[in-house]
Amino acid sequence: MSTTFWIIVAGAVLTYLTRAGGHLVLSRFERIHPRVEAGLNAVPAAVLTTLVAPAAMEGGPAELAALATAAVIVLWGGGMMPMFLTAAAVLILLRHLLA
Repeated sequence: MSTTFWIIVAGAVLTYLTRAGGHLVLSRFERIHPRVEAGLNAVPAAVLTTLVAPAAMEGGPAELAALATAAVIVLWGGGMMPMFLTAAAVLILLRHLLA
C-alpha cells in the first residue's frame, strides 16, 4: 500500500487516541476546575480562528467573498450549517469562475 494511505491511517488513529485520552483523563475528576472548563470552552473558537485567519489575511477575492457571505448570514441570525454551506458554495463557485 502507498505511504499516503499509512499516513492517513496513522493520523486517524492518533486523532482517536487523543480524543479518547482526553475523555478518559477528564472522566476521572468529579469536578472540573472553572479555569479548565473555560479553556476547553474556548477551544472551538481558537480552532476556527486558526482556519479562518489565513484566508482572511492572504486570501484572494473568492476567499474574502466567502468570509463576507458567512458574516452576513451570521448577522442575519442564520445558523451554523447554513453559514458553512452558503460560504462553501460561494467559495467553490468563485474559485471556479475566477480561475
